[in-house]
Amino acid sequence: MLNLKRSAVSIGPSARRVVARPFIPGFVGTLDALGGSRVDQIVERVLKLPSHEVAERLAQARQLFGHRHRDLEARWEAHFVEAQPHSPRLHSLQGDTRALIGAYFTQEYAFEAAALCNPSIVPDPDWSGEGPLSFIMSARAIGEGHISSIEFRTGTVTESGEVTLEDVGSLVATGRRTSVVYQKLSFLARLEELGADPDIADEICGKLPEQFTFDDLAVVLPNLDAPASYAASAFETIRLIHWLASSNYRLEFVNGPLSERLIFPAGPADSHGMEDARFVRFVDDDGTTTYYATYTAYDGFQILPQLIETSDFLAFDITTMSGESARNKGLALFPVKIDGRYAALSRHDRERLYLSYTDDIRSWDSSDLIYEPSAGWEVVQVGNCGSPIETDDGWLVITHGVGPMRRYCLGAVLLDRKDPSQVLGRLPRPFLEPGENERDGYVPNVVYSCGGLVHGGNLVLPFGVADHSIGIAVVPLEGLIGEMV
Repeated sequence: MLNLKRSAVSIGPSARRVVARPFIPGFVGTLDALGGSRVDQIVERVLKLPSHEVAERLAQARQLFGHRHRDLEARWEAHFVEAQPHSPRLHSLQGDTRALIGAYFTQEYAFEAAALCNPSIVPDPDWSGEGPLSFIMSARAIGEGHISSIEFRTGTVTESGEVTLEDVGSLVATGRRTSVVYQKLSFLARLEELGADPDIADEICGKLPEQFTFDDLAVVLPNLDAPASYAASAFETIRLIHWLASSNYRLEFVNGPLSERLIFPAGPADSHGMEDARFVRFVDDDGTTTYYATYTAYDGFQILPQLIETSDFLAFDITTMSGESARNKGLALFPVKIDGRYAALSRHDRERLYLSYTDDIRSWDSSDLIYEPSAGWEVVQVGNCGSPIETDDGWLVITHGVGPMRRYCLGAVLLDRKDPSQVLGRLPRPFLEPGENERDGYVPNVVYSCGGLVHGGNLVLPFGVADHSIGIAVVPLEGLIGEMV
C-alpha cells in the first residue's frame, strides 16, 4: 500500500527578499528633441543639486537600504559604470556625487514576490555521510514581470523521512558575471539551429581556435569581409553570434549562506526568465562529482535549453545545449553515464518521453521514444519531474501528466538499469494529486517537481503547489514500486 505523507514543511513567496538590480532608463522621444538620453538628463539634474543635498540624499539612501544588501555601495559603483555609455557627463565624476548617481541607477527587485515553485533536490556536496542527509533544494522564484530566477534552500532529512529546512539569509546577491570558454563545434551547431548563415558562420569561426573566448570573437568579428550581396545575412549572423556568446557565461559568488545566492538572468537568452532547473548530482566513470542542471531560458520570444555546471555552488558555468532532443522543455540528465555515454530523458515533441545518448553533454541529437500518454490523467502530455533516480529495482522516473482542465498530477515509471529504453513498470494512477488546499495559486490545479532523491528507503520529493508555493512529499520507495504494473 502506498503511504504518502506530506511533510509539515511548506514555503511560499516573500516580497521581503530583494536584490539590487541596475535601473538604466531608455530613451524618450528623439535625442535631438530632448538633447540626450534619459540617463543623461537624470545626471544633469543631479549635477545641479547643491552639495548639501547630495550629501543628504546619499545619507538617506545608505540609511534606508544599506542594511538590506551586502556591499550595496559596490552595486552602486557597478551600476554607475553600466550607465556611463549613456552619458558623457559621467566619465569624470567622483566622490559622493558618483555614489549618489549610482544609487539613482539602482532599484530593488523582489525576486520571489509572485511565486516560488518547481523545486529539485540533491545531496549537499559537504555532507559527511553520517547522520541526517544534508541537501540543497533549488526553486524557481518569480518576481515582477514574470521574470524567473533560481534560488536555493538547505536542509536535512532523517532516515525516517523527517524534513527540516534551515532559515534563509537576508542579504541576497546575484554574483559576478565572467566569461566562459566556448567549444567551436557546439557553438556552430547551435548557430545553425538558430538560423545563422552556415557559410558566414564557418568563415567567422574558422578564424577561431577549437576553444575560444568572447575576447577572441571581438578580434575576429570586425574583420569580416562581407560582399554587398549578403550583407544583410552577415549582419544577422553576427547578431546571432553576439546573442549566443552573451548567453554563455559564468557566475561567481563569495562565501556565505547558500540561500543568499541567486542565479538571476544575466544573458540575453534568459533575460525574461530561467525556468524549472533540474539539478542532479552526476558521478563520472572516474569518480569525479559534478552538479548539473538543465533549465529553460526565455528571452521573451523563444526558449533555449541551457546547462548549469558547478562543483561547489559558488561558481556556476551556464552554457547552451543543442540538438533535436534538447528542443522544447524538460531535458533531464541521468546521474551517471550508461555504457560510457551521457544519457538523458527529453520531451522534445512536447507530449512524450524520449531517451537520448551523447558523448557531448551539450549536444543531444538522436533519441528513441520510450513512453507516451495512455491513462486518462495524462492524455494531454507526459513529462519527467527531474532526473531518473537509481534504485535496486531500476531507474525510477517521476512523471507529470496533464489531464482534463489542464490538471497536473504526478506518477512514476520504472526503467531497466542497464537498458533504460525498457520500461519495466508504471503506476496505474497518480501518487500525488492537487489536494483541495493545493488547487489555488498562480497556475491553478498543478503539482509539479523538478527532482527528488531517495534516503532511508523513502522518496523525498519537493513539489510546486499551483506554481505558487512548495511542499514536500515523503513516499516509501518499496510501496511506490510495489504499486507498479
